[in-house]
Amino acid sequence: MKRRRLGRSRVEVTALAFGSAGIGNLYTEVGEQEAHEAVEAAWQRGIRSFDTAPHYGLGLAERRLGAALRAHPRARYTVSTKVGRRLEPADAGGDDLADGFAVPATHRRVWDFSADGVRRTLEASLLRLGLDQVDVVYLHDPDDHAEQAFREAYPALERLRAEGVVGAIGAGMNQSAMLTRFVRDTDVDVVLCAGRHTLLDQSALSDLLPAALERGRSVVVGGPFNSGLLADPRPGATYDYAQAPAELLDRALRIKAAAERHGTTLRAAALAFCAAHPAVASVLAGARSAAEVHDCADQFAAPVPTALWQELRAAGLLPPEGEPA
Repeated sequence: MKRRRLGRSRVEVTALAFGSAGIGNLYTEVGEQEAHEAVEAAWQRGIRSFDTAPHYGLGLAERRLGAALRAHPRARYTVSTKVGRRLEPADAGGDDLADGFAVPATHRRVWDFSADGVRRTLEASLLRLGLDQVDVVYLHDPDDHAEQAFREAYPALERLRAEGVVGAIGAGMNQSAMLTRFVRDTDVDVVLCAGRHTLLDQSALSDLLPAALERGRSVVVGGPFNSGLLADPRPGATYDYAQAPAELLDRALRIKAAAERHGTTLRAAALAFCAAHPAVASVLAGARSAAEVHDCADQFAAPVPTALWQELRAAGLLPPEGEPA
């Protein structure tokens, strides 16, 4: 599978990457064997970039991902994880479904963008992953912690990169405005932008993607299906982790119908749109089973006719600048 370098770093990622929130029991439980098979299927399909975070299942995703990758040569894959939510032991009982994960509430998340918090969080992640180092570290959702993130956490990441502890640094968020600030005002290698460069939301086209091109930085696009709606548009489908509004469901169904008229699928079009911009190094798609991985890889490899983009533009379903090359 095609690889691209992240910014000016030496870290390379595959054009399609595996997101591990699903194997961290996002919404519903996933068995140990099923999680292992999902990661192994990604490997079989040529995926060599894997993303995780302490937030995903209170560390479960990191443990499962590390265990599954242990059978493969370390030099052949890249792993990214995140800092900003530090895990502390808790004995309150119950589950973590309020935060979206079907796991026992053995820990609690503590927002911590201090320099010490960055190092402590990364050290704990390395233990769960069973690795000596990770390739990429992102500041995770610093939306409400901008001052501390820029003043303390980001410089801490710079020091870790200078020390060779990590190969590339950046920030991962569900918005483009602050990510654009990271690209313009810091020396990040890459940013992870979830859900803001999709068939249903092109907001990153107005700020982040042009800035990344100008500065020679890379963008990893997450959430290509906007958490479900672009994978299977139907009543009750989710958009950005909540039930999709009727108008967005209608728009997704119209795009799906257009894709099928052109002999392709909505999923293939969604992935192709995310990947087409020259600032995008990789598309990060979550999966919770081998079947989902294989389907995603198939759709990613499927050709999407130029005529589809032309029809979507003519119908007002994509802006004029939203047509992939």
